[in-house]
Amino acid sequence: MDKIKVLFAGESWFFTTIETKGFDQFTIGGYETEIERVRGFMKGYAEITHIPAHLVLQDFPSSAEELSAYDAVMISDVGANTFLLHPDTFFRSRTTANRLEAIREYVAGGGAFGMMGGYMTFMGFEGKGKWKGTPVEEILPVRMMGGDDRQEHPEGVRIRITPGSHPVLEGLPEEWLPLLGYNRLFAREDAEVVVSCGNDPILTLRDYEKGRTFAWASDCAPHWMPAEFCESDCNKRLWENVLRWVTRKPAGQKA
Repeated sequence: MDKIKVLFAGESWFFTTIETKGFDQFTIGGYETEIERVRGFMKGYAEITHIPAHLVLQDFPSSAEELSAYDAVMISDVGANTFLLHPDTFFRSRTTANRLEAIREYVAGGGAFGMMGGYMTFMGFEGKGKWKGTPVEEILPVRMMGGDDRQEHPEGVRIRITPGSHPVLEGLPEEWLPLLGYNRLFAREDAEVVVSCGNDPILTLRDYEKGRTFAWASDCAPHWMPAEFCESDCNKRLWENVLRWVTRKPAGQKA
């Protein structure tokens, strides 16, 4: 069976650490990504093309036509500025393609799109994700807050569902392992909230023109999604169900 072709942007970062040892101080830096963890729980049904956050400006497609090479597009933990502020625009004041409008056109024409939570998606840490008011918010099944939307739960929040109440919940247990946080979102009137935490939607679905979208309010990897959750059979089945729903490709159908 052919796998679902996914374009996955984000879920990577650089870091800088300053260490002080007595009189002396030095700086170390590095690069990290959780994409292999994501590939691990999707490997049975998805073929992921990954664009790290720092390469989005040069590698992310700039038109709906280019995006149509993929069955689904997903964004995790990378802000709207990274898609909008091309060097030709930011440094040279030249017009460039609006990649967020390209995503909207891709979905309107029948594409599949999803956003996963984090410190730089939805609004995120100090509102720096800046996705509110963009063409991507227009197509998502949720509306966003005006500022920092993080809901930190170091004690862990446990999700309970009604198995089988929606196709994306087929084969999933009633109670899930805990999550450590999520972005607070507001479901649109024409959306379906299939997983929630109290009154806050965690997984929300929507048909937008000819396409479909989803919003997953928590993370797809640590820290909000603990490693045990990532590696669980529940998580593997959840994302297969979500990808098959959003792409309209049931199990057994060729991608």
